Amino acid sequence: MRYDEIFAAMLKRAKELLADGTVNRVIGWKRGEFSYDVTPAVFETPEELDAGFVYDAFCGANVSKYLIRESEKPGRILCFLKPCDSFSFNQLLTEHRIRRENVYAVGIPCEGMADVKRIRAAGIDGITGIREEGERFIVSTLYGEESMDRREALAERCLCCKSKRHPVFDELIGDEGEDAPDDARFAEVARLETMTAEERFDFWRGELSRCIRCNACRNVCPACTCENCVFDNPASGISQKAAADSFEESMYHIIRAFHVAGRCTDCGECSRVCPENIPLHLLNRKFIKDIDELYGAYRAGDKADARNPLVNFTEGDAEARIVHERGKA
Repeated sequence: MRYDEIFAAMLKRAKELLADGTVNRVIGWKRGEFSYDVTPAVFETPEELDAGFVYDAFCGANVSKYLIRESEKPGRILCFLKPCDSFSFNQLLTEHRIRRENVYAVGIPCEGMADVKRIRAAGIDGITGIREEGERFIVSTLYGEESMDRREALAERCLCCKSKRHPVFDELIGDEGEDAPDDARFAEVARLETMTAEERFDFWRGELSRCIRCNACRNVCPACTCENCVFDNPASGISQKAAADSFEESMYHIIRAFHVAGRCTDCGECSRVCPENIPLHLLNRKFIKDIDELYGAYRAGDKADARNPLVNFTEGDAEARIVHERGKA
């Protein structure tokens, strides 16, 4: 299905569910200051949906985290979940962070979301809109229309999408997809693993040195849901401050990566919102790859109530010395 077809089906279904009282509000997407600046938003009436609800190739934002607060409110909320969103949603259900009875989940198909950074890198600026024509994106700009191969415009996470399947939903729009092989997803991690320890250190020092501690990665991450984050604690000495040295610079992201290990669904939101274009998803993806190799294949959010390998000790777990030896490599 094309984006415009999916959008028409979503809008129609949202109005129907509001009209029959199944839900009393809808979480979807609305445009910000720019056409590519699309953010999650809640709509309560058909008129609000007509005025602001959108769905196109710029709707990459994951709505699952917003349901933590929204599911606590009176009534039932309709949410539209792309496959990657549904894995995050299911993981949050597993952690009892979302009231399932207060959410009506509709799974929607997705053939990938555009990355405005990649579009700009191709020399296209003044963007005012986007549509698809076959295997190309037609990007509207202040200076006319530009055509671009869709694969060249897709976000990295979409180029190596792990699944077109929804592990959880109340109903579906369109056909259900299937899982994809992980070869492409872990290719960059495997490349980093071939580096020497010094080369990897230099790579991450170069990337993390650009961090401005805006906390965007933490705030958008569906796995970061602590009511009180350690980095907001004034007694920690590192609360809401720019890094004083290279140690603090690295510590923030390494601690965050450890925090979500075994729970990260690889939705890529951290890298999407980073204003400095730091490939933060690679830290999380490295943990995912290691967990798969040490404890067996596991996908966070694939099954509700599943215990991730790091909190589910078994006799078949890798011994500490094996983990230690791998860490020295």
